[in-house]
Amino acid sequence: MQEVDNSIDVSAFDVVIVGAGIGGGALATSLAKNGVKVLLLEKSLVHKDVVRGEWLAPWGVREAKKLGLMDLYIGAGGHRPQKHVTYNEFMTTSEAQQRTVDFSNLFEAPLCFGHPATCNLLNDAAMQAGVIFLRVVSKLRVRSGYPPTVQFSHDGNDYTAHPRLVVGADGRNGVVAKQIGCQLFHDEEHHLFSGMLVEGAHDWPEELQVIASEGDVNVLAFPQGSGKVRIYLGWPKQDRTRLLGTQGQAKFLESWQLKCIPYADTIVHATPVSRCISYPNFDAWVDSPVREGVVLIGDAAGRNDPIIGQGLSVAHRDVRLVTDALLKNQSWTTSIFEYYVAERAKRMARLRTCARLTTLRDSAFGESGRKLRHEIHRRIADNPELEAPFSAAFVGPHNVPAKAFSPEICEAIVGGPLWSSR
Repeated sequence: MQEVDNSIDVSAFDVVIVGAGIGGGALATSLAKNGVKVLLLEKSLVHKDVVRGEWLAPWGVREAKKLGLMDLYIGAGGHRPQKHVTYNEFMTTSEAQQRTVDFSNLFEAPLCFGHPATCNLLNDAAMQAGVIFLRVVSKLRVRSGYPPTVQFSHDGNDYTAHPRLVVGADGRNGVVAKQIGCQLFHDEEHHLFSGMLVEGAHDWPEELQVIASEGDVNVLAFPQGSGKVRIYLGWPKQDRTRLLGTQGQAKFLESWQLKCIPYADTIVHATPVSRCISYPNFDAWVDSPVREGVVLIGDAAGRNDPIIGQGLSVAHRDVRLVTDALLKNQSWTTSIFEYYVAERAKRMARLRTCARLTTLRDSAFGESGRKLRHEIHRRIADNPELEAPFSAAFVGPHNVPAKAFSPEICEAIVGGPLWSSR
């Protein structure tokens, strides 16, 4: 019996994308629809729930629309909350609801959708557009240069490709950034965070997303429709074992027994349908997301503290800017990414400030932390202009005046230097 040659011709591709998550899948789809020959590589057999990455901010929705992806997301069940309320122990329910953010007053409402399902959705869309998609890829090795080199193994075959460009979209724990010599920097861990998907929360208003702080917890809720809600929990880093063991999910739900949220019992009595994993909150970034023949996008290029949920929006803007650079230039040298590199650096710096302010406002724990949270809320109530840097999480950092992120504004909010030890 003659053996079947299941190898592929890797010389046929313009771009090799490493990582088939939302960023990699979106970029593959966008490029292929514009005639670029793309090879998409993924190490996993199936996309797993990573307990985060399921909220696209209003500014991220605008990026998705520019990429032509929103109809795809909505058609697959993407859910759009219409209101946002921030609750806390320092104000009554009525006072909190008087400050409701109505997304109809913004340019877009956000989008909530399941991470693994969306990865699969984009992978299918990419293949329909002509992308060759390989899963369970191993022994990956990327070297920068003109042309770059990609070596990998798949289905018993070893490959070496020299495409015009390699894109690292392999996330925060990816290997491409390390292999091309990027240096990683990050802030100190501030607190711990976790996410979990629950179902059966039919009494939770489907139009409402919530952030709340009380005692030693910071919680967030983003409805996905049909009684499903993706919930998050932040708590002091000193309590590292809070969610460990077989009772982790139950302890997560118990943390939602908060007086300040009118629908908290709905979450407490919901049914977990995902695991909950603890991870530290901080920003991380590389010295530059570009090397000769290689560009990084999404978390691979540096990530924002997940407390403000900007990961998907950042990835979609990355995809659009990289797509634009490739389609507008015949010669794919490092110089075509100058705008992307500069814009991303400014964008992430502003989001880092927004996340730090949000962390101190919502997740400063202990007696001194509670006092600081109270002071921050009071200062903002006394001077609404201090809300400006927080708005970046909704409208996008590029749509907020630079002054909002100045040391003077930040010190007026927190009562001292923003990056002092707290």
